[in-house]
Amino acid sequence: MTAADAVDVDELRRELLRPGALWCRLEVVAETGSTNADLAELARGGAHAGSVLVADHQTAGRGRQGRTWTAPPGSGVAMSVLLRPRPDVPAGHWTWLPLIAGLAVAEGLRRTSGAPALLKWPNDVLVGERKVCGILAERVETPADPACVIGMGINVTLGAYELPVPTATSLSILVADGLARAVPSRTDLIATVLAGLELLYLRWEAEAANASLAAAYRERSDTLGRRVRVLVAGDRLVEGVADDIDPDGRLVVRTSSGVETLSAGEVINLR
Repeated sequence: MTAADAVDVDELRRELLRPGALWCRLEVVAETGSTNADLAELARGGAHAGSVLVADHQTAGRGRQGRTWTAPPGSGVAMSVLLRPRPDVPAGHWTWLPLIAGLAVAEGLRRTSGAPALLKWPNDVLVGERKVCGILAERVETPADPACVIGMGINVTLGAYELPVPTATSLSILVADGLARAVPSRTDLIATVLAGLELLYLRWEAEAANASLAAAYRERSDTLGRRVRVLVAGDRLVEGVADDIDPDGRLVVRTSSGVETLSAGEVINLR
């Protein structure tokens, strides 16, 4: 990794750790197993909401359904944030947290790279049908109150031979394919995503019905309006047309036997 590729922690702190801001602590480490696991442990020990952990290299990055992945050091953004929603926020609204993280990443990619990023419910960020970012949100029980740790892994400079799966992509590949205008520095990308996530999170806490969040999510959705197959808990398959996102961020699917509302699941877009 060259000096130009290094994350500038001082610049990030100047931009993000403002008085009254959501983000209060930001650390960048050379290597760790999982930024989500590290922040979850810190949360149990009393770490404040607004803590951010960024790693140049994750040796045991985690995705949904227990999947693991790795990427070459310095080739992407691997970061996690710690949030402690207000106690009066209904538990059902927590479904929105991975969705707003995805929305922040999609908007951050559009602003910094020009990539036309879209969202596959609940939390994959796609460009041209290929995954450029995965997100994992985990509820953490702590002595004080429940917390949420959200991990984001964005592929920045990975080559085709370094991608974790054939259906993935990276910003450098997108530029080469003419689907993005530039590969941003990881510092700029992190700053832009976290600034957007702060605004979305504060809106989420303030909005009981989350109407504006639902509208913003619909605008960037690659799932709504398509025929989908959703794998839900217990290996059950739900197939139909993805109709809407409800006020709690759940996917509404119109099937041949009626309407199903799903809070989690693995979506496959059908042609």
